[in-house]
Parts: sequence; C-alpha cells; structure tokens
Amino acid sequence: MRLAEHFMIMRFMKWMGLLAGLGLGLTTAHAGLVVKMKEPKHGLGSAIIGLELENTFSDKIESVRAVVFLLDDQGKVVGQTTRWILGGAKDKPALAPTEKATYNFVIPTKKPFAKTRLLVTRVLLEGDKLASLKDVQIQPMAGDGKPDAPPVNPPKPLTPER
Repeated sequence: MRLAEHFMIMRFMKWMGLLAGLGLGLTTAHAGLVVKMKEPKHGLGSAIIGLELENTFSDKIESVRAVVFLLDDQGKVVGQTTRWILGGAKDKPALAPTEKATYNFVIPTKKPFAKTRLLVTRVLLEGDKLASLKDVQIQPMAGDGKPDAPPVNPPKPLTPER
C-alpha cells in the first residue's frame, strides 16, 4: 500500500468517526425530563407554583429533587424551598417513560416577589442511575395549563420618520 492511500484511508476513518459521534449525540439529545412551570398563585403567606413533569427518558424516573427561589424586583431571594417533586420515598411511585405527573410547590413567603426560579438538582433513574441535568428542560406555562403562546399582536418595529 502506498503512503498516499494510507493517508486517504486514515482521513476517511477519522471523518466517519466524527459523523458517527455526531449522530449519537443527536439521537440522545431528545431524551430527558420536561418540566412545565405555571405562573405562581399568591396565597396567605405563601406562593403556590404548579409543575407538570413529563418523562421522555427510555427508563423510569425514580425521583426528582428541585429548588424554587422567589426573587424580588432587585433579584434578591425572598423565599426558597427544596423538595422531592417526584419520588424520594418508597411509597411514592416512579414516572414511567412517556407518562406525566403534576406537583404543587408551596413556598412560605412574607415578602412580595416578582420572579420565580426553578432548578432541578437531582434526577434518579431506574437502577440508581443518575441522569445528567443537561437533559432537563424547564419551560414556562400559562395558568390554564397550555404552553405560553406568542402575543397575538406583536409590537411593530420602529421605523424612522421622514
């Protein structure tokens, strides 16, 4: 085999390895946990935030731990709660693939807040496998349970006057 043929074969194998790696990355990017977060409801000394969880992994999700922060208009934390929002105990069922579950976060607060921040800190799959937190998608949801839609009449772009 000539040296030029050897380099061509090596270059071909290198490109095939890169393409195979990209293909594997694309196939696993859609697996995960989708968390839809409703607008908070204000109660007497507390806020209630509804969550809808959907398992898009191929394995059961045994448990999910999350924390919610309540922030004032300056970005300072005025309330915080950490909970197992799925599982966490033997009597709480796991979430099978393609199934959905709901959870209501109740956060005590004495101060008004402007924003909420949800962080998922742990996802445990069937067989005690830890899932990557990169596979968690957090999406806002309108209070009626439907994902937020774009505005009906979006603002018109400013045009210079003549």
